[in-house]
Amino acid sequence: MNKNIKYKIINLLNNRKRTVINRSDCISAAVLIPIFLKENEYHLLFTKRSTTVETHKGQISFPGGVKDKKDNSFEETALRESYEELGIIKKDIDVLGALDDVITVTGYCIFPLIGIIPYPYDFKINKTEVDEIIEVPVNVLLDKKNYREDKNYIYKGIPCHYCCFRYGKHDIWGTTAGIVKNFLSLVYDWNYEE
Repeated sequence: MNKNIKYKIINLLNNRKRTVINRSDCISAAVLIPIFLKENEYHLLFTKRSTTVETHKGQISFPGGVKDKKDNSFEETALRESYEELGIIKKDIDVLGALDDVITVTGYCIFPLIGIIPYPYDFKINKTEVDEIIEVPVNVLLDKKNYREDKNYIYKGIPCHYCCFRYGKHDIWGTTAGIVKNFLSLVYDWNYEE
């Protein structure tokens, strides 16, 4: 991994005040935003959730899940879930820091952890949770023709800001797209204006 991007992300994260959401009415969760270098191009790793998981069936997401009582931190949750879902060993993840917490319309408060993973990697996909791994070049996400948003979207009767990134046959939408948008805004000074 190019050390410049690594230290750029660390510096950007360290030189800002992170928004922390601590609400008792939310379910605490954490995700890992895995970054890797493939063919001299940065990629983000996503999963397509299986149709057998309890929530968000078939959706594109980052590896992650609900914080267990045994987890000592949100970072530990993100790393544990990444291992459970994809077999990514904790020592193989170079943790850089966290983006702002995100609250979802479905009642989750998510801690988004950024980490660099080696590539190629011998993933061990847990098929009960994950149908497939999706490797998305950052340049595709930065290309505004692959992005759309609706600031007046209604989800289950709740007004919300909807955003979506398109990659091939996949729509990366909802909270995952919001986290991607936050990542691109911070690291690449990306801003979408219609």
